[in-house]
Amino acid sequence: MATTLPSPLVSTQWLADHLGADDLVVVDASVVSFTQPNGKPGRLSGHEQYIVDGHIPGALFADLIDEFSDPDGRFPYTRPDSARFAVAAGALGIGPETTVVVYDTGFGQFASRLWWLFRAFGHDSAAVLDGGLTAWIADDRPTERGHVEPSPATFVAIERPDAWVDKAFVERVVRGEEHASLVCALSAKEIDGRGRPGHIPGSSAVALTRLVDRQARTTLAEDQLRDALAPALGAPRVVVYCSGGIAAATAALQLVRLGETHVAIYDGSLNEWAADPDAPLVTTGSGALV
Repeated sequence: MATTLPSPLVSTQWLADHLGADDLVVVDASVVSFTQPNGKPGRLSGHEQYIVDGHIPGALFADLIDEFSDPDGRFPYTRPDSARFAVAAGALGIGPETTVVVYDTGFGQFASRLWWLFRAFGHDSAAVLDGGLTAWIADDRPTERGHVEPSPATFVAIERPDAWVDKAFVERVVRGEEHASLVCALSAKEIDGRGRPGHIPGSSAVALTRLVDRQARTTLAEDQLRDALAPALGAPRVVVYCSGGIAAATAALQLVRLGETHVAIYDGSLNEWAADPDAPLVTTGSGALV
């Protein structure tokens, strides 16, 4: 019998009940933060952490930085094209009939990014593990160390262009030529701490930490999510952005769970927008986010 997901977000109990199913692939998509010699933050693949510190039994590792992004992209985490994504997904043993559960060791943002990529390339049988490895361990569930080698499969990518918007679309929204709600998935501190600070005019704010419990790292209750995302609910289209489309994926996941059907991520996000000196930005001091 095929493994059927109850929603785009599954609990540790659900995964424990289905772990080992022939058509289920569990994927660790962790990315590790570190401080570079110049003092600036950097990120590395979490593969070493996956091997040394442990992972959910049988889980495979997905390299979100290199394999599941475009290496020739102008900015980090630029989404891959359909051919590259199909190769990367197939290399993990994921085919058209595979059910995928993704997790990470952070706040779910990297798992949500990979989930969004699967959604954007036509694979709906994918979900994020609520609370990730933190919740799995907190629930006293087993882990194992070492690399798990996948059995390759053939993945067929069917691109959904409406999963993404580009800078030109966002510019039209700012000018009032397109009707969409802009959601910035960064905190005010993150927005104003950038090299060229500020948010895109007309945006509402929903920082990642307003969607998850900071300690347990599990998703907040539905009423709290609705309060946090209220400005975007019911809009004809919702466009979520952050610095580079990672935290935005967490907000996109929760919007989909709340029933929003027209959600897109601005993949270039503020990395691209702020790089254009003519693109308008509003700082929280001169125009607070909604």
